Amino acid sequence: MLTHTVVYPGTFDPITNGHIDLVERAAKLFERVVVAVATSEKKAPLFSTDTRVELAKACLEHVPAVEVLPFNGLLIDFVTAQDSHCVLRGLRAVADFEYEFQLANMNRAMDPEFESVFLTPSAELSYISSSLVREIAGLGGDVSGFVPANVAGALQSKLG
Repeated sequence: MLTHTVVYPGTFDPITNGHIDLVERAAKLFERVVVAVATSEKKAPLFSTDTRVELAKACLEHVPAVEVLPFNGLLIDFVTAQDSHCVLRGLRAVADFEYEFQLANMNRAMDPEFESVFLTPSAELSYISSSLVREIAGLGGDVSGFVPANVAGALQSKLG
């Protein structure tokens, strides 16, 4: 089954230059990329879902055929609602692979048509994670090299 849409799920708390790199590259492979911002109350995100969606929209407005949408619930249900059966996941390190491999197999067990596509970020962005960015920003560090200016500003406003 050929798919034209890929869904890139995550909390994006906050969206980073690494995330943006993956979306830009996915947009060259798929006709439509849906960035699915998970509500993730369990993770207690720093930013509200609405704020994370708005930050991501602003960061990705330069990429054609990208939509940023909030979602809650089972990923396979959201992906199906987007007329797709394919998700994009980023792999930064070997440790990411083990977790992502387990998720991919679980999703495929629930829906045999479900596929996961893995991309690695550009080498110069491979060490960036949202949790490290939040930690640096929370300690008053400069995160401008890791996130777009609007995100750095939002972090500074939120964390002081």
